[in-house]
Amino acid sequence: MTLPLRIRRFVILNAAKDLLSLAAATAFLTVGVPLSAANAQSTLPSRLTDKEIWQLNADFSEANGYFRSDNFLSNETGFQFVIPELVRLVKPGGVYLGVGPEQNFTYIVATQPKMAFIVDIRRGNMMAHLMYKSLLETSKDRAEFLSRLFSRPRPSGLDTTSTPEQLFQAYIAAAPDSVAFRKNLAAIKEHLTKTHAFVLNDSDSKLLEYTYGAFYGGGPQITYNYPSGGGFGRGMPNYANLQMATDATGKNWAYLATEANFRWLKDFESKNLLVPVVGDFAGPKAIRAVGQYLKDHHAIASVFYTSNVEQYLFQQDDDWGKYYRNVATLPLDSTSTFIRSVGGGRGFYNATPAASFPQLGGRLPSKLSSMQELVKAFTAGQIQSYMDVINMSR
Repeated sequence: MTLPLRIRRFVILNAAKDLLSLAAATAFLTVGVPLSAANAQSTLPSRLTDKEIWQLNADFSEANGYFRSDNFLSNETGFQFVIPELVRLVKPGGVYLGVGPEQNFTYIVATQPKMAFIVDIRRGNMMAHLMYKSLLETSKDRAEFLSRLFSRPRPSGLDTTSTPEQLFQAYIAAAPDSVAFRKNLAAIKEHLTKTHAFVLNDSDSKLLEYTYGAFYGGGPQITYNYPSGGGFGRGMPNYANLQMATDATGKNWAYLATEANFRWLKDFESKNLLVPVVGDFAGPKAIRAVGQYLKDHHAIASVFYTSNVEQYLFQQDDDWGKYYRNVATLPLDSTSTFIRSVGGGRGFYNATPAASFPQLGGRLPSKLSSMQELVKAFTAGQIQSYMDVINMSR
């Protein structure tokens, strides 16, 4: 049955009004939703120009500081055990903060932030990340990346489907090539200074050569305490161990576990979205500058990987208080999460040894805690020792 024209117009007009009302209500609800860790409303850039990333490094960095180790790679074997819970808590699109070298890559790939800032007291760590940036950007796959990282010829039979075990077994067997080392080092410097137009002074150039030389000398079996070998830090994992590690279910989340992980990180670096910063956690500038940048772009600090830096800060007068006051300047929400490694030692007071966490896996297992809740506890005077921090971790 065909309705009269007047009735049809009435129905259409009222339907249009209903749609407008629904749209208005939806807009109201959207505006009323708080900014989440996904940073849906953030104005963070989708990429940074070479000038922009270098300016952020210059503006946010502090003076070069001291740490007792070169820290060429992680020494934490349980770092993957928290990742399943981490990815459940943290949504992609936030901002990642971290410290140290390559372990950050695995956490970054897993959480897929929109930007990342690596804040480390050592300028050598900044140069290590620039080294990685160059190698990631100029390598077409994982096998080529490892060939360049360790200055070893690419073994035959490796392709994009190769497992981490196959990759590292092949490169452990391969001999280092001094000619390739010199050629690769020159290519890294040219990529950074010519392609990206980063300005490296003589000290930076020497730090870069020193760092790259360690990977040439140590190869896939380089450890945290290279080149000393034994003594301090016995029993540490090597590079191959860490990239072949898994979580409690046997899943390997490492940045070199799959070609997809590698390509995601390569794209992230190619867009200049990982910004290495020289900074002391307790310093007056670096963390606060990152916090202000996030506020200016309506973004949230979604993850902060601290390794065991907090342990040292509690051994250095009020550095721990300065650090938590810095963290309090970061924009946070209920999903913002600390990742910290825990274990024995003077800072841990041996009260809760690593053996108490067998389910977390291995040496210096990792734990998570709410950044927002820890800042709240600190502000209320409830944080007085490193054990107070550990007790808020899970």
